[in-house]
Amino acid sequence: MRHRLPLFLVKIIYYEYWPFWLFFLPLVPYWIYLSIKARSLTYFTAANPGIIHGGVFGESKIDILDKIDPRYRPTTLFFKLSATLPEVMSRIEQSDLKFPMIIKPDVGERGAEVEKVDNETELADYLKGSDQDFIIQEFVDFDIELGVLYHKLPISGTSNITSIVQKEFLGVTGDGASTIRELLSRNERAKLQMSIMEEKHGEHLEDVLPKGKYENLQPIGNHCLGTKFLSGQHLINSDLVAVFDQISENIGGFNFGRFDLKVSSIEDLYAGKNIKVMELNGVTSEPGHIYDPKYNLLRAYKDTMFSMKTSCKVSIENIKNGAKVTPFWTMFRLLRGHFSERPESQNLEGNVKTMMTK
Repeated sequence: MRHRLPLFLVKIIYYEYWPFWLFFLPLVPYWIYLSIKARSLTYFTAANPGIIHGGVFGESKIDILDKIDPRYRPTTLFFKLSATLPEVMSRIEQSDLKFPMIIKPDVGERGAEVEKVDNETELADYLKGSDQDFIIQEFVDFDIELGVLYHKLPISGTSNITSIVQKEFLGVTGDGASTIRELLSRNERAKLQMSIMEEKHGEHLEDVLPKGKYENLQPIGNHCLGTKFLSGQHLINSDLVAVFDQISENIGGFNFGRFDLKVSSIEDLYAGKNIKVMELNGVTSEPGHIYDPKYNLLRAYKDTMFSMKTSCKVSIENIKNGAKVTPFWTMFRLLRGHFSERPESQNLEGNVKTMMTK
């Protein structure tokens, strides 16, 4: 049984826990092939002309969210790093936002520093530790969270959804006898998050939940925080593509990326209502469904290569339309500077934490 394996074996055997670079290393030859086809090593930076570097990294979340129709996004406020707590609270009150809220860096990736704050004290603590501009979002209390990888070809005019990932939050169901800590210790995915759980919940981990009662212990839907990614490929059909054609219609310069969203029900998803897009990520968006525990490595590589091929098609058409690519050496310097600022990415544990989702 998987949950009985030692944690170090879990991280080695199951590719969903591999460092980001290790998983993608075997795909370098395919990237080179696509680069030859596109006549540019950085062809992918043309995938989204309206997003800096196509959304490889460094894009502003608020700049992208502002392009999305307000009916599809939660109330979102942008703040400079210099904002004081009284200034933040004043704008929150003017916007009729209520606790709990989601707070995150305006420029960030893979779930880093994304937190749910339940009161003004927790908000103040976050601000004290923040070192960059940030956004505050309405907490959307919908049960269904999805990542939808969508693209539209600018010349041919065709569009499609190539990946849907359903997110199963980290939680436990009480048995009337075991503490929350004991329940967590019985699953390797939860055990990987014990230090975070102890910091977040403290003595609450010693509580015993009534039999059958479920408690969501981590409301942030990121793989690095214990969320299980499940394939939602069965949800893809022409009706759903039409919904995302509508959502993306007025997002200038966007052609390839993943919508991270919450929706009240699958019926509403197909109807295009009660959808709230928390983030829209660019060209380095992964097909998140490949991290479903039921997937195997070969199947994951096949689907990832298809996603890479799709982004290449989009980029080539944008280049034909006049979109510029980021020069290779410019991108090399940017990437070197970007990752040199993240020493945690040099070790296995850090890569587990930074693996998903861009």
